[in-house]
Amino acid sequence: MFVIKLCFISTCLIGLLLLCSAVPLPTDASDMDNSTHHSNESAFLYFAYGSNLLKERLQLKNPSASVYCVAKLKDYKLVFGNPGGLESQRWHGGVATIEHSPGDEVWGVVWRMNMSDLESLDRQESVKRGTYSPMEVSVSTRDQDFYCRSYVMNSCVYAPPSPQYLQVIVTGAEQNGLPEDYQKKLRSIEANKYEGSLPVMKELKKAMKKSKERKEETLSDD
Repeated sequence: MFVIKLCFISTCLIGLLLLCSAVPLPTDASDMDNSTHHSNESAFLYFAYGSNLLKERLQLKNPSASVYCVAKLKDYKLVFGNPGGLESQRWHGGVATIEHSPGDEVWGVVWRMNMSDLESLDRQESVKRGTYSPMEVSVSTRDQDFYCRSYVMNSCVYAPPSPQYLQVIVTGAEQNGLPEDYQKKLRSIEANKYEGSLPVMKELKKAMKKSKERKEETLSDD
């Protein structure tokens, strides 16, 4: 029997008092990603750990997003739930959030994004509705630690994700080369039994098909 348990995250209170604005790029950002050219004032870094691991998912509403690096968030763990226990109508199950947990770690993708996409990113995370709150997190790579914008769910009640939602996360982890042991951990997460159709999945399949076609065209040109 699935036990409902409130997972109020203490760091959420800190997040509310910290950054509600975007975290600017570190000064050496251009050294890590030469594919885009933005000034520090016009771009920010966003740490994604859920469905936004998948490029096509994030770029549905945030076209400027480009991979900056893969990084880990120390002393947190990945959990799934719904704000106040209200099930996601988009995903029909619990959705991802992070919870302070000493000794654990969450791997994710740091995206470099234009400031022009900040509002749409907040909208995707339902910030105005109080579903998620923006927070500043310190993430680590092999070479450095730096701050990023991320999001944490408010008043989370644990619930398993739908198979479709979990597959988006797993695919995003594979797409960006997250550590294999972490990918195995994601694949081992137990999903609920939802088998219905999801409109967002149709959008994603279409976007992924276009991405594949563009990649094939690029390879053929070479």
